Formats: sequence, structure tokens, C-alpha cells
Amino acid sequence: MEIGVYLLHRLEELGVRSFFGVPGDFNLGFLDLIDDYTGIDWVGNCNELNAAYAADGYARIKTGSVGAVLTTYGVGELSAINGIAGAYAEIVPVVHVAGFPSLKEQEDKPLLHHTLGNGRYNVYAQAAELFAHSHTILNDPQTAAAEIDRVLSDCILQSRPVYIALPTDVAYIKISHERLSVPLPRLPVQNNGLSEAVVIEEIVKLVEQAQGDVVVLVDVGAVRYNAVEEVKAFVETAGFAVYASPMGKSVISEAYERYGGLYTGATTRPEIKDKIEGAKLLISIGALKSDLNTGNFTTRLDVARTVELHHASSKIKFSEYPGIGMKYLLPKLTSALTSSFTKSLTLSIPVPKWTYPLPQESDDDISQAWLWARIGQFLQPKDVVIAETGTSAFGVLDIPFPDGAVFISQILWGSIGWTVGSTLGAAMAAREKRLGRAILFIGDGSIQLTVQELSTMLREGLKPIVFVLNNSGYTIERAIRGEHRKYNDVVNWGWIHLMKALGDVDGTRTRSYAVNTKVEIDALLSDGAFSAADVMQVVEIGMKMLDAPYALKVGTVVGSQW
Repeated sequence: MEIGVYLLHRLEELGVRSFFGVPGDFNLGFLDLIDDYTGIDWVGNCNELNAAYAADGYARIKTGSVGAVLTTYGVGELSAINGIAGAYAEIVPVVHVAGFPSLKEQEDKPLLHHTLGNGRYNVYAQAAELFAHSHTILNDPQTAAAEIDRVLSDCILQSRPVYIALPTDVAYIKISHERLSVPLPRLPVQNNGLSEAVVIEEIVKLVEQAQGDVVVLVDVGAVRYNAVEEVKAFVETAGFAVYASPMGKSVISEAYERYGGLYTGATTRPEIKDKIEGAKLLISIGALKSDLNTGNFTTRLDVARTVELHHASSKIKFSEYPGIGMKYLLPKLTSALTSSFTKSLTLSIPVPKWTYPLPQESDDDISQAWLWARIGQFLQPKDVVIAETGTSAFGVLDIPFPDGAVFISQILWGSIGWTVGSTLGAAMAAREKRLGRAILFIGDGSIQLTVQELSTMLREGLKPIVFVLNNSGYTIERAIRGEHRKYNDVVNWGWIHLMKALGDVDGTRTRSYAVNTKVEIDALLSDGAFSAADVMQVVEIGMKMLDAPYALKVGTVVGSQW
């Protein structure tokens, strides 16, 4: 089969059903192969950056799979790099396939379009290498299949982006498909048995000494490295109190009776903060200790009372155990704990239910505090909630989610506008997995960077609910600096007319609303037709310019760089 078709078979094997990207003359031949391939649908985007964002969002929802984005040579792949870098930072497996000059063109080096005009044909691949765990240029048909397998295996096992440059002529060179009879590896290498046994023994001793006062803190590594089921079995079997970091939100069901809420360092609710920081033993799973994931480095977790479990290592107090990963360790630890202590001791320590009651306010303005509490009442099980960097992300973090609801945000990389493209990918994946509604929360400033991808959602028959928080510019930036500076201002768009310009010319395939009071938004959220989300919907929410969620207000005080 053609090398391009071989690549498609392997992507399909890894769960890819939607391939995002933008056509260009260096990838048109491969696009014909995609168009003729029955297992994967092409999803054309408005630009390559949005396509990379979409592949990122897709991979986040399809845990254990990958996202895929196709760009053309040079101009296309460089446009995608911000999105790929964000996926790398946030541990998201995305395959970036870039069209590349033919073998003869690489040899002769003519003055081709999309080049720098100096014969440096590999310069874009060298740039891509900086943001990829593995990369390859498929210049040798004899090794192409092996290279594809190597790079894709790294993508799924390490949960990081990879880069594949596909020359225009190589895509059509036929090779043996014999390697397809051997599936790509999907699981990490087994732990060393002797070292693993030592780790389990030490953790069990610490649990017994803690007399039930054990707290589990779940972070993003658990979901990125496909260990959610193992974590769930561990916490439910042992009965430990369990909390989450911002990036770990929704990894454990927030409806679970022993779930206590979010830990964000100094900005944490006092009752949660005291419980976690005062526990006799803390078991941290999949931690990523970035600034906004730790309340700007204000977490106070005593190393002498902490066990850390990661993808490829474990740490007990001050001792590290490389090569002992959580995927295989957790089931054995669960079994060991089941036979070594009484669950009733753990359950005797109460975990207060995490709630966010609707505040009683005297005016009818939509405040941040009131909005997020009301949104919490609106959410349904299995909803996919995408929150933009800014007031949306800080606000959504406070909401207790219903069972099976999923939260995604770009808390580490923080590229504004990311959520629009990501919502496209997340909604595609949610439809494939038969999840609930896709709900996007984004500010009037951020959406202007990537808004055109709403038209792609419309074309693909997706039906997200898009809440645009219109607070007259970059409120998150105003909270940091320049409350009234013009660099934080944006032009106010006609939001309720937006979808007409983006494809719904006759107004029959979308609905748009503008709400400016509590009464108006409460009525909308209570409306059954709106809640059913049977068409794509855009809601403009009028809000005060300087109002911000509690966590953002406090964060600007405790953050030293602010």
C-alpha cells in the first residue's frame, strides 16, 4: 500500500476518526488519500493554528487516543507551532503531519515557494523538532513504515506531540503492509518487580501509620497517561478523601461522596486547605507543579508526609524510585491496602461536600460570583466544559461538576483563543464517544483571536453552546495591570449577529441571545429548548468590566509576578 495509506491505518488504529488541517499544494496528494480512506474524516479548518488547537481538544476528550493535524510545508506548519507547543506543555498527544518537498526537490533545491529562498529545506522541520517528543522526515521508503511506527508509538506512550514530514512523492510510494499485523504498543513498560514491591511496602506502612488520615490529590498526569480507571479504583476501594488540582479537575467524578474539591494553595477554601496541608499522609498522583496549578507556587505540602506517583517514577518522602510508574503500581497498591487496613477507619474521617451555593445579591447585574454558581445548576452529567484562559477558567474551577462531566482548559500554556479551536475538536470527540453537550465559556477579547472556527463547527453539524462573557476587553489582564489602559480594550462586536456572517445566512441553524441581567440569564438557562442544545447557540453575557472570580482576585494578590 501507499506510505500515506499506511500512515492513515496507524492513525486509525490509535483512535483517530477526525483529521484536522488546512490544504496546501505540498499536502494535496496526501489529502486525496485521506478523502478516499473510509475510516477517517477530513475536517478542514480556517487556519492551521485553529487546526492544531482542534487536534489538541480532540485528544483531550479521546483519552488513550491521539489527535492529528495536517499542514502544508513552511507557511502552514509554522502557523501551527503555537498549538503544538501548547499540546507539548500540557502533555497532549498530537500527531503533526506536514507536507514536504519531493525527494528530487530536496536534492536539487530549486527556489521553491514557501522556502526562505536560501536552500535550507529542513529549517521548518528543525523548528518543529523543538516542540515534538519525536520527529521524522520520511525520505527513505525502506524505513518509512518503521519510522511511522516509532514516532506514533512515542506519541501515544509519552502523551506528547510528534512531527512527521511527508514528501509529496513519498506519500504514493508503495510498501509492504506486513507491519500492520503487529499492533502499536499502547501500554508503558512494566515496572521492575523488586523495586515496585519495595515502593508498595513503604506506602502501606505510611498508610497504616496515618491511621486513616490520608488525602489523595489528583492532578492532570492521571488522565494524560490513561490511568483514570486505576486512580478511581484506588480511591474508592481505600475510601481516602480525594481532592484535585485545577488541571486535575473532573479526573475524579466531583459527585463522588469522598471528593472534597480543589486545592490551589493560598487561594484554596480554608476548610479544604487545612484538611490537605494538615493530613498525616498525602498521596499525590500525576502532579504538574506549574504556577497557575499551584496558586502561584503557594502550595504547602510537607515532603516528609508526601508520596508522589507519576507516569514513570514514584517518590516516597525524600526517596525517588525511577521506572516505577503509576499505571501498573496503583492496582497492586490497591490490592495491598485492601488486605492491610480497615476501610472503616478511613471512612470515619468526614469529607465535607463541595458546594457552590447561589449568592444572594441585591442588584440584578450579572456578577462573576453569581454567574458561576448559576452555571453549576445548569450543567448536566457528561457535559464537556471548555473554559478559556481568563475569568472563564477561574470561574469554572469553582463549580462542582455533575457525574461524568469533563473539564478542559489550557492552564499551563494559556494561549488566549485556544478554546474555540479546542471546542471544535472536543465536540467532534464528544460526538464520537456519545458524551453530552459541548459548552464553551470565553471572553469577548479571547474569542476575537480564533472566532472563525465557529463556522467549521456549523459546517460539521456540531451544536455547542458558546457563552461569550462581554466584559469590555481583557479583564484578566486588567486584574494584573492596567485596569483602564487602552491596551486592555477591544472592539465590541455584534455578537448576536455573528453566526449570520459565519455561515448561518438565513438564521435557521443557530440561535443567538444577549442577556444583561440575572433575570434574563436565569430564564434562558431554565428554558428547556435552550438546555436541549438541538442547534448551535451563542449567548452574549453582559458583565461589569472589572468584576472577576474570587480565585483570580486572590491570585493577583498572592502572585509575586503580579
